[in-house]
Amino acid sequence: MAFGRHERIQFSKIYSLSCFRPSTRDEHGQIGQKGYSRVVYCNDPDNPEAVQLRYRGNYVSTTKYTAVNFIPKSLFEQFRRVANIYFLVVACVSFSPLAPFRASSILFPLMVVIGATMAKEGVEDWRRRKQDIKANNRKIHVYKDHSFAERKWKDLRVGDLVKVYKDEYFPADLLLLSSSYPDGICYVETMNLDGETNLKLKHAFDFTASLKDDKSFHQFKAVVKCEDPNEDLYSFVGSLSYNNESHPLSLQQILLRDSKLRNTEYIYGVVIFTGHDTKVMQNATDPPSKRSKIERRMDKIIYILFSTLISISFIGSIFFGIRTNRDLIQGRYKRWYLEPSRTTALYDPERPVLAAFLHFLTGLMLYGYLIPISLYVSIEMVKVLQSIFINQDQDMYHEETNRPARARTSNLNEELGQVDTVLSDKTGTLTCNSMEFVKCSIAGVSYGRGMTEVELALAKRKNVEQLDAGNTSNSSDGHTVKSGKSVKGFNFMDERIMDGQWVNEPNSDIIQKFFRVLAICHTAIPDVNKDTGELSYEAESPDEAAFVIAAREVGFEFFQRAQTSISLHECENGKKVDRSYELLNTIEFNSARKRMSVIVRNAENQLFLLCKGADSVMFERLSKESQPFEDQTKNHINKYAEAGLRTLVVAYRPLDEEEYKTWEEEFLSAKNSVSHDRDNLVDVAAEKIERNLILLGATAVEDKLQKGVPECIEKLGNAGIKIWVLTGDKMETAINIGYACRLLAQGMKQIVITLDSPDINALEKLRDREAITKASRESIKKQLIEGRSQLDSAKSSSALIIDGKSLTFALDKNLESLFLEVAINCSSVICCRSSPKQKALVTKMVKEGTRKTTLAIGDGANDVGMLQEADIGVGISGAEGMQAVMASDFAIAQFRFLERLLLVHGHWCYRRIAMMICYFFYKNITFGFTLFWFEAHASFSGQPAYNDWYMSFYNVFFTSLPVIALGVFDQDVSARLCLKYPLLYQEGVQNILFNWPRILGWMFNGVLSSMVIFFICKNSTIHQAFREDGHVIDYEILGVLMYTCVVWAVNCQMALSINYFTWIQHFFIWGSIFFWYVFLVIYGYINPIWSTTAYQVFVEACAPSPFYWMTTFLVVVSTLLPYFLYRAFQTRFHPMYHDEIQWRRSEGCEVVSPGELPGRVKDKMDHLSERMKHSHREL
Repeated sequence: MAFGRHERIQFSKIYSLSCFRPSTRDEHGQIGQKGYSRVVYCNDPDNPEAVQLRYRGNYVSTTKYTAVNFIPKSLFEQFRRVANIYFLVVACVSFSPLAPFRASSILFPLMVVIGATMAKEGVEDWRRRKQDIKANNRKIHVYKDHSFAERKWKDLRVGDLVKVYKDEYFPADLLLLSSSYPDGICYVETMNLDGETNLKLKHAFDFTASLKDDKSFHQFKAVVKCEDPNEDLYSFVGSLSYNNESHPLSLQQILLRDSKLRNTEYIYGVVIFTGHDTKVMQNATDPPSKRSKIERRMDKIIYILFSTLISISFIGSIFFGIRTNRDLIQGRYKRWYLEPSRTTALYDPERPVLAAFLHFLTGLMLYGYLIPISLYVSIEMVKVLQSIFINQDQDMYHEETNRPARARTSNLNEELGQVDTVLSDKTGTLTCNSMEFVKCSIAGVSYGRGMTEVELALAKRKNVEQLDAGNTSNSSDGHTVKSGKSVKGFNFMDERIMDGQWVNEPNSDIIQKFFRVLAICHTAIPDVNKDTGELSYEAESPDEAAFVIAAREVGFEFFQRAQTSISLHECENGKKVDRSYELLNTIEFNSARKRMSVIVRNAENQLFLLCKGADSVMFERLSKESQPFEDQTKNHINKYAEAGLRTLVVAYRPLDEEEYKTWEEEFLSAKNSVSHDRDNLVDVAAEKIERNLILLGATAVEDKLQKGVPECIEKLGNAGIKIWVLTGDKMETAINIGYACRLLAQGMKQIVITLDSPDINALEKLRDREAITKASRESIKKQLIEGRSQLDSAKSSSALIIDGKSLTFALDKNLESLFLEVAINCSSVICCRSSPKQKALVTKMVKEGTRKTTLAIGDGANDVGMLQEADIGVGISGAEGMQAVMASDFAIAQFRFLERLLLVHGHWCYRRIAMMICYFFYKNITFGFTLFWFEAHASFSGQPAYNDWYMSFYNVFFTSLPVIALGVFDQDVSARLCLKYPLLYQEGVQNILFNWPRILGWMFNGVLSSMVIFFICKNSTIHQAFREDGHVIDYEILGVLMYTCVVWAVNCQMALSINYFTWIQHFFIWGSIFFWYVFLVIYGYINPIWSTTAYQVFVEACAPSPFYWMTTFLVVVSTLLPYFLYRAFQTRFHPMYHDEIQWRRSEGCEVVSPGELPGRVKDKMDHLSERMKHSHREL
């Protein structure tokens, strides 16, 4: 009978359930004191005492704003930026006589920019609110008036009794009372909490487990006293008072919000924590704030522009003060026509110092157009649009899992194009985290004909002949067995074992015992699909599922788990026979024991202990008597590890009744102990029975590399990106997987740092910690110094390989700089046996030590620290849940998509943002300095050269859209060429497009353009007849002429800078110029009270004059000529990487080899790389 009758299984009778024990720590004595003051009246939320406690409701909000605080809080966020504060102050001062323009003309662009940013914030917050509404309106069954009725999650209260069905999420933190199982256990999936997909076992108290139906809760009342809300997911302290008895609670009775009920029909529970008091919401902290290096440098440029603004205002005020002082000579006014007697202190020859100071304030407002008011909002808009392109990239969509790439933040787009070092997890990131049974060693004989990916790489490295492709285990689907049937988790091929042929082997009895152990020694649960009848297994780990599937495929099918028995279908003499084994005890696996055991009784009334575990703990527990194939098994295990396989040793031991009964009494006594050392007592008891084992053999499972990983790593290496792999595997396994994924190459010098030496091992046996620490530190220092000398003499590239123990000492402050120096000069680094904390520390060391952009990529909860510490965190939405994705900045489904994310989107985004910012400063400097030159020509009178609204619309309408189009659509080369020539990525790593020479060059170009525009416009028109009637140019016409030249020049400069034109860019560039003329006509028709100097100036004066059009053409050509000549010279004699590729593509002679670039470009890159290495060493 297949598993499905849940009421028959009582796991609490057979498991040691060490994880179920109630907490016996001292904290229980603190209940009722500070930090442990919560009181819950179960099934009685309307109790007057419960009402007085006023606990939070279950309504959850993850939004940043509310309807009440949106405006003030959003405004506060906007004015945290220095530029916005400046414009706000200018807007306020513009209401005074000091302002050179009307207040409305400065308020309008400020309101547009601030309003656009606030609207963006509002839309993003509304999306979060919609998610909250969806979660808060989910339905749950709540007990009221002697029956369960549906209620929304948000209406739950502390103390409510709820019923949750299979595959539903828990709406709050619940106390488990009972379940569909008779002993009150249930299975919970905590993927949303810790990223783990394996099921957790929860266990109710025996006295509440009997509450099996709705009617049984009619008289149920209890009181829970427990800890206050906190973020600790792995502990719970409290007590349950029921029927005048108090029982200590532990985490095993608590079901946390957002975890899911699995493999259990239903559970009953009481609400303990609601809403923001739940542990998952207590953990919902904002991720660390990350800013790109370009954005940080942009702040410095803003400060430079502020300094320039103050400087030219100061210069203007000095000249104004001097000129004003000279206007009064012996009581007579030199410039009498200014009528100083009728002016205010803005112009007072009798008080020139005060006049100069007030002019300084006027200058700060007048030259404020040097500061690009729309820069921040334009960049935010561009980054959001870039993120949309990343999200919709079909080449980063994983069809099998229906998962596209996701840019979870838009702040770091350009940082993707500057990554110097990638730090990667292995399991689930480089590999599939889908275990397959590939090989095994039984009775000293190795079975399994296939070759793993690592073995193929080893064969290639050793130049041996590879086996026929049909005899390898890395076929396209990866699941082929002899029968041709595809079985997930089983990739074993050996005619000696399959199809019942194992009975013909010399050691068939040992083979039988081996696979019986695999079929019995586990905690998996069989599950039959009601529609198809197919049998599958729910296991705590992929490895365990692979073992049970392997046993089934060989002929030992586990199909039923009852209260105290496990049933198998076994093949005997070609027939299927049902065998049942009485399950007496299970001693679970944990990280300290590294093994699992079960004690069973067979139909012949024989007792056996079946055990599987790591070789490091199993071989020492083998019987001292003859183990005829121990050496062969060890040899096979080493070979399996070299092939990148994960191994476990399988053993058993017959027991006699007397020994078992004596041990069981001790074991049950330890299991039921309530002392603080309960775990130790259980382990000691387990040690007494887990001895004198008889070796059967070893298993080997493969965690396959993801598709495209070797090619991706090779391409990233060709791009000059350093790859670090941080894994928990053994060194041998990690090295061989490094070869398989092309992280290590043939002929590469390996620098191995390890503490596995005879001296250290001898000290460890003496257990002298102080001596071990001292010797280990000295050993690591010596090895690092030797490694540095090897690097200096190495002719080829090198790789650093270090184990976890060594890493602990290498990260010490005294050795960290030496370790970093060796590591950054290696092409690849592999850190073996590294813990989650070490991953984060290594990431921090690389980030702070190199001052280069670091990217961390991982898929599990153990990678969260590494992802948050790196400049960029990339989460793999794989088999280990979504914890890494939720902590990441970007999410992809497969490691291979990292290649396109960096080399294509990263390169494009970096180039676009860098060009966009440089152009922004160029156009504002060009515009701002025309005001300064006009001021100098007008004796620094404070009179602006342009109409108020001309200036207001400059950054908002006439020059903003082309720069946004540049930031979204421009491409120096296509995606195909980005991937074909990965060295192109070095433009971002070396920050070629946004270094100080380039930034200052664009600034200088802006100043030069402003001089060309002003002086040509002035000198060519000031003494000439402009109109047909002979009138010369006046102030209004000069302003329109200069402004027209500025609009044409900066937009044509954009056209020169763009590499890739689309119709959108054409429309924005030429449309902005056209809109200037449309605006000039429309604005000129408005009443002169409003249009002032713009009234009819274009229609009546400028448009009819050929001189206006000729001057515009001459000025624009003269302005663009310097940049055009510079780019022509650079492209011809000192081309950048993309220049050479563009030229060769246009000539139809692309470089044949994908990894190469023209010699002079490659030489330049090599030179810069060497310079970077020297700078690293200096750091």
